[in-house]
Amino acid sequence: MSLDASRLEPRPERLTADEARRRLEHARDTRMTQIQALGGNSGALSVDDQLMSAQRDAIERVLKEIEEAFARVEDGTYGTCLGCGKPVPGERLEILPYTRYCVGCQRRAT
Repeated sequence: MSLDASRLEPRPERLTADEARRRLEHARDTRMTQIQALGGNSGALSVDDQLMSAQRDAIERVLKEIEEAFARVEDGTYGTCLGCGKPVPGERLEILPYTRYCVGCQRRAT
């Protein structure tokens, strides 16, 4: 059983602007696909339609956060916590590339 050597190499704390853009584009494309899969609705909403509408609203909120993250990449503040001003850990940005906060500040914000 071999280990993947790339997993053992240290990762840079900060993402490059190009890497951040690629991750954000992937996140945006994924959400756009989800929106398309939900389709549209018309007329009275059934319980299932209401659930799909709530899902669509949540996805649209994430899309807005992604667009705001693109703006932070452009102005050079991407990867900096809006709460404490410290760098957001690279591992968190890998999971949530559009996050605005480090874990501690996110907990305090919610």
